[in-house]
Amino acid sequence: MAKTIIVGGFGPGISNAVAEKFGAEGFSVALVARNAERVAVGAKALAEKGIRAEAFPADLSKPEDIRATVKKIQASLGPVNVLHWNAYGSGAGDLTSAPVDELKAVFDVSFVGLITAVQAVLPDLRAEKGAVLVTNGGLGFFDPNVDAMGVQWNAMGLSVANSAKHKAVGLLHLKLKPEGIYVGEVTVTGIVKGTAWDQGNGTIDPAGVAAKFWENYQRREQTYATI
Repeated sequence: MAKTIIVGGFGPGISNAVAEKFGAEGFSVALVARNAERVAVGAKALAEKGIRAEAFPADLSKPEDIRATVKKIQASLGPVNVLHWNAYGSGAGDLTSAPVDELKAVFDVSFVGLITAVQAVLPDLRAEKGAVLVTNGGLGFFDPNVDAMGVQWNAMGLSVANSAKHKAVGLLHLKLKPEGIYVGEVTVTGIVKGTAWDQGNGTIDPAGVAAKFWENYQRREQTYATI
C-alpha cells in the first residue's frame, strides 16, 4: 500500500516542492489549504506528473475542520504516514496595538493547528512509524538582530508564533521518538523563490528545502535544520 503525506498549508514554494518530492518517491499526497482553487490546481498539476494527489479545502485555524479533514483523507487515501505542516499566520504585526483576536488567529494556525493535526493523525503515525515535518521561519530565533527585523518588518506576531512552533517541535521530537515517530523542522532564513515574499530577491530554492525534509525523514535523527 502506498504511503500518504498530508501537506498542510499548501501553496507555491516549499509545500509544493515537498508534495512533488514525496509524490515522486511513491507517496499519495493530500493537499490541504483554505483556498479551494489552489489545492485543486495543485492536485491536478501533481496528477499530470504521475503522482496520486487529492485536494482537501479546509480552514487550518479551526480544530474541527482539521479533524474532519484528516478523516476524509484517511477514508480516501488510507493511513497517514507523514504530516507536513507549512501553515502559518502573519497577523498581529505590532504586539503593542494588535487586537487580541488577531494575535489569537496567528497562534490558531501556526501552533494550535499544528498540535491539533498531530493529535488527529497520531494513531496512524504510531502504527506506521511515521513522521511530522514542520516548516518554520528564522524570525522565531532568539537573537537581538532577528528581533529587530521582526519589529522593522511589522512581523512581531509571526515571530512569536514561530518561536512557539520551534519549541513544540523539540518537545514532540523527544516525546514521540521512543514510539518510532520522527519529528523535525527545517527553518528558512531567507526569501523562498516563487512565493509571495519573492520580489526578485529570492535566494532559497524550494526544491532544496524539500530535499532536506526528505533526507531528514529518511535518517530520522536531526531535530532542527536551517537553510
